Amino acid sequence: MSKTKYIFVTGGVSSSLGKGIISSSLAKLLVARGYTATIQKLDPYINVDPGTLNPYEHGECYVTNDGAETDLDLGHYERYSNASTSQANNITTGRIYQNVINKERRGDYLGETVQVIPHITDEIKRSIKALGKTGKYEFVITEIGGTVGDIESLPYVETVRQMRWEMGRNTAVVHLTLVPYLSASGELKTKPTQHSVKTLQEQGVQPDVIVCRTEHHLNQGLRRKIALFCNVLAESVIESIDVETIYDVPIMMRKEKLDVQVLKRLEMPYDKKPDLKNWENFLRKLKNPKDEVKLGLVGKYVELQDAYKSINESFVHASAENECHTDVKLIHSEQVDENNLDDLLRGLDGILVAPGFGDRGIDGKILAAKYARENNIPFLGICLGMQCAVIEFGRNVLGFSDAHSTEMDPKTHYPVIDLMEHQKKVCDKGGTMRLGAYPCRIKKNSKIHSIYKKQTIRERHRHRYEFNNAYLKDYQNAGMIAAGINPKDDLVEIMELKDHPWFIGVQFHPEYQSTVAEPHPLFVHFVKAAMDHKKNA
Repeated sequence: MSKTKYIFVTGGVSSSLGKGIISSSLAKLLVARGYTATIQKLDPYINVDPGTLNPYEHGECYVTNDGAETDLDLGHYERYSNASTSQANNITTGRIYQNVINKERRGDYLGETVQVIPHITDEIKRSIKALGKTGKYEFVITEIGGTVGDIESLPYVETVRQMRWEMGRNTAVVHLTLVPYLSASGELKTKPTQHSVKTLQEQGVQPDVIVCRTEHHLNQGLRRKIALFCNVLAESVIESIDVETIYDVPIMMRKEKLDVQVLKRLEMPYDKKPDLKNWENFLRKLKNPKDEVKLGLVGKYVELQDAYKSINESFVHASAENECHTDVKLIHSEQVDENNLDDLLRGLDGILVAPGFGDRGIDGKILAAKYARENNIPFLGICLGMQCAVIEFGRNVLGFSDAHSTEMDPKTHYPVIDLMEHQKKVCDKGGTMRLGAYPCRIKKNSKIHSIYKKQTIRERHRHRYEFNNAYLKDYQNAGMIAAGINPKDDLVEIMELKDHPWFIGVQFHPEYQSTVAEPHPLFVHFVKAAMDHKKNA
């Protein structure tokens, strides 16, 4: 295998331009050409990882197989590449400084004055190169979080400068920027891009490729102007116009030859065309649905675009697989009560109760589970969503009047959901949960077995509280079956209703493992159940 090449993706002018999507699309194109590639995200905030970040500030926290709590962009990476990421794929400033301080405390620096240069930048370089040193990848694509010019990003940009100097043609820089359209004058303006690149150059980094986010097509004159002012070739000015879906971006980047420009810079062969037949087939099915269903997503963060990112994308994958459009109605659980329950949920073909923490909106989630159970509507509860279904069943079927989770009500007489025993003495929030992929043994002749079609699965977790096995016999006798069990610790992973068309709750997060190439079977079958419900309604 050839020496690992390092590609850096930076951003300018504005945040939220889609560096993660561009990085994922580039990786997809390189892999489609037969290369091996991985992606990592360098985040400039001082949190050690996103695990303790509020969704209102940072959106979804994504979890990898090895239990790393990471930036949501890693979800894009996995959904595009169909390859697992790990702790090494997401590094924060907090982790960098923590590592350096730990080394200083151990005496690793032998009394040196510890500084940003070289110690912090050396630690960043070590983190970047760690993936390359595995020998698995020809390309490591590193997305630098934030926007060029931010104080927080300076050490990362300086690290890129050093690696460019040290490694020459084994590195490439792709700079994503914005070309805004002024409707008053009817013009696209390149000045913000020029200033963004100038700021990057002032920090010692010259981009090789400039990707321009735009609402209108760039003509050749504008491309030449950007190239002239920014010291790049005209063919290295890439247009990234708004598209119907994020899954169109790899096709658009292939047309714009983003991968070709990067491979030229890195002096790598680019004669083999990328094979995107399966991707194009996915898009064809996604854009030409033969049916439509209306699903309800009940959660307390529904007003946030990225809070349930993986769930929404899993619906997209399942939609294409079923050739069915899913119209997802977002329902704020805090606004659900007995008086408006029927108005909010009537007409839905399926109800998903979302994961989360804390008691805000919990009553609305419990009511949604009850509505789905009593009206034979397909139901999928994820993590806390499963726990809400358990609580509701305990209260209204088993007669456990104040059944609850001890997370919400420590004094409940029926703690049907309780803290894991080894967690009861833990005080720190960061990194204390059950995280990552764990095995689950599926009960034969269950509905979930017909979905997975195998007896042992591995799914990713992110939670502290579990079903309380002291009540398991009561639930199973009444028709709520423990259809999936962790074989090592005897923890309930999956609950399903025996006498319901499709009612499943899972303690894990299936949305973290759904990709374009392999849509998650739970979402595929949930959408299929919604289609059947619509036909039979």
